[in-house]
Amino acid sequence: MGIMDHRLLKIVACPVCNGKLYYKKERQELICKFDALAYPLRKGIPVLIESEARVITLDEIKS
Repeated sequence: MGIMDHRLLKIVACPVCNGKLYYKKERQELICKFDALAYPLRKGIPVLIESEARVITLDEIKS
């Protein structure tokens, strides 16, 4: 799969802060700029579990 349904982005939110998530196609992740977390997609399904997220750098947030 590997493709994010952009309609889904309108309804999903960061489980930590309830903020907007941004799709990062290159890494197949959903990014929360507020918490600097990247949530993985597995078979096109977002894994919105804080313990599964990775911390991202300021440079990754800006790009």
